[in-house]
Amino acid sequence: MSGSAGKFETRLFINNEYVDAKHHERLTLVNPFDESTITSDVHVAGPEDVDAAVDAAIVALKGEYGKLSGAQRGALLNKFADIIEKNAAALAEVESLPTGRPASMIVGFEIPMIAATFRYYAGWADKLPGRIVPSDSSKTRIVRYEPLGVAAGIASWNATLLYVGWKIAPAIAAGCTFIFKASEKSPLGALAVGALFKEAGFPPGVVQFVTGARLTGDLLASHPRINKISFTGSIPAGKAVQMAATKSNLKRVTLEMGGKSAAIVFNDANLDIAIQNVGPMFLFNSGQVCAATSRVLVQEQVAPKLIEALKSIFAQSAAGLDTNPLEPTAQLGPLVDKIQFDKVMGYINSGKESSAELVVGGQRHSDKGYGVDPTIFVNPQTDAKIWKEEIFGPVLAVRTFKTEDEAIALANDTSYGLAAQLYTSDVTRALRVSAALESGSVSVNAAFMPDTAMPFGGWKESGIGRELGEEGLRAYLEPKSIFISMEVPSPA
Repeated sequence: MSGSAGKFETRLFINNEYVDAKHHERLTLVNPFDESTITSDVHVAGPEDVDAAVDAAIVALKGEYGKLSGAQRGALLNKFADIIEKNAAALAEVESLPTGRPASMIVGFEIPMIAATFRYYAGWADKLPGRIVPSDSSKTRIVRYEPLGVAAGIASWNATLLYVGWKIAPAIAAGCTFIFKASEKSPLGALAVGALFKEAGFPPGVVQFVTGARLTGDLLASHPRINKISFTGSIPAGKAVQMAATKSNLKRVTLEMGGKSAAIVFNDANLDIAIQNVGPMFLFNSGQVCAATSRVLVQEQVAPKLIEALKSIFAQSAAGLDTNPLEPTAQLGPLVDKIQFDKVMGYINSGKESSAELVVGGQRHSDKGYGVDPTIFVNPQTDAKIWKEEIFGPVLAVRTFKTEDEAIALANDTSYGLAAQLYTSDVTRALRVSAALESGSVSVNAAFMPDTAMPFGGWKESGIGRELGEEGLRAYLEPKSIFISMEVPSPA
């Protein structure tokens, strides 16, 4: 099969078919576990390819798909959820290969979350009522909610398949068509999903997948016939997407750009719960999670016990890097590629040069692959890079505090605001502190986990807009105000 690399597709999925890109460039993918080459033939979508996808999306809106009822769109979403669950193992393998993410994690968490997201929005598809504003006697006032049209999504590499659900499902429920671009680091899983949409019965042009790096992303963000774009990734890339969207056609934009989230552990916390959630849960995906609480604030009285427990957990976890991520027993994987590895090691080296105490980890795991031993620094200065900047790796920074006010001030002293955690047995403190934290989500006595029914997104530079929940659906709808005069015309 032209453009196919063994067990996986490397071509673009446009108009319900895998096609060779007209653009000449190809991407090479390297396995981060052993540094072997996976393929050098991932097609890159150029201007002609993106135009072809947009053309197909517009035709779909004007054709069979545009005539489907909400209930019919919901049925397609439900069918897709069933199909993706049946293909979980195969998808996990192709998603794990270029990212180093444990396949067991993809099967056990990511695929079920995707299916749940599609089913959640399937339930919304035929429940999108408008509203009537109370009459002022001279006119009837109606608000309709209509699909924005052609939408696009750009996803980061740390949970590509998850973003397929978060971005595409609400768009389809709203009646939009969608063009999805995975990160150039993790395109295989997304490309494989294309055929599953066709199998579920989606008409041509409704859901399409293109691959590429900055060029392809810019083509989507700046395209004059794309009306909405949803982006997940870094702050610089997100700002570039917003600028391109503004300069082109003022397309609607949703941005989720990571975090430097804080977990606050008070003296009265259940330490066993706190330790498990700020320890093993932080190492989920090797710390390559936008909502990871990479800053831990612990009250002085319980700090020694918590730090010692975390040190033990991190030291024991390092051995997991010896297991191939494709093995069912794998729990911890390498960083996604050499670029990310070098970035994380740069942060670790800056931490070593600072006044912070390195208590565990701090080195490459072995001389092959991009594994980094889980690392903890204690009491860095508040202006240290390891405290201020998003590392996106298995590097935890811990600081002690004395008072509640001090903890809140430290937690809020960041340009990010995505997903905080706090641990306490005092419910009034939980309510008080959660209200004071500048964060899109706050979890009390638990690690943050996304919920399909709850909006997810950040304050400050963590992003604009929300995904999931009703808010995620509204992001793909345009309100239209209709005024009907109630005055009876005079007879001629």
